[in-house]
Amino acid sequence: MALDHSLIGVEGPAHERTWTSKDTMLYALGVGAGTSELEFTTEKGQRVLPTFAVLAAQAPGRRLGDYDPAMLVHAEQAFELRAELPAAGGVRTTTKVTGIYDKGSGALVTTEATAVDLRTGEVVIANRSAVFIRGEGGFGGDRGPKDSWAAPDRAPDHKVTYSTRPDQALLYRLSGDYNPLHSDPEFAARAGFDRPILHGLCTYGVTGRALLHTVAGSDPARFRAMSGRFTSPVFPGESLTVSIWADGSDVLFRTAKDDGTVVIDRGRATIG
Repeated sequence: MALDHSLIGVEGPAHERTWTSKDTMLYALGVGAGTSELEFTTEKGQRVLPTFAVLAAQAPGRRLGDYDPAMLVHAEQAFELRAELPAAGGVRTTTKVTGIYDKGSGALVTTEATAVDLRTGEVVIANRSAVFIRGEGGFGGDRGPKDSWAAPDRAPDHKVTYSTRPDQALLYRLSGDYNPLHSDPEFAARAGFDRPILHGLCTYGVTGRALLHTVAGSDPARFRAMSGRFTSPVFPGESLTVSIWADGSDVLFRTAKDDGTVVIDRGRATIG
């Protein structure tokens, strides 16, 4: 098995995606919004959760090489919004692999995506993501850049806890991620889990809701950017606590389970 290093720096074909108000409402439900967030879950004055940007700017991934897909996990995710997303709209996205790094036990593959509005041609979303493929390291490559993130030497300014539902992954997958790791117990067992795990981007979306309502006044127009690294799986039904340190427009955060296990680390957000 080997990864295709010739993909690095090569831009893939453009991909167009449109969405409806039903899609953005379904996404909001999928990341836990409910009756207390009707501006995101119903059509009356509907607005869009900022983390929907990650789905809006997704494009079909190119084959990275020959490997067992059960060994792939989402490792990092970041996005930057240039404008508030409409309840219904469309973008044209181009992507490229920016690096394949040797982490020893596996390989970290990083990707960038740029999405432009179908009507205006203006850039509306910039995405960065990474996947970790277990068993594909050890090829003698660069380990990749280091992140200098560190939690401030003080208690968090805010701590917010949200529960997830036992069927949360089944609801979230209806927004387009049908990876059987999140629904099929047999596939999850192949990946080393005793039951299906929650999508990393669902955990990301739950965290984004906490940031939106806590430091952005529930106003998506103020939410400019968000990034984080996935460090541990979440099982549907578990609760998530987001610790937030705010310094003006710059926000640091970390998301953990009830037992203290950190599931999103090195979190950053920019609030206008």
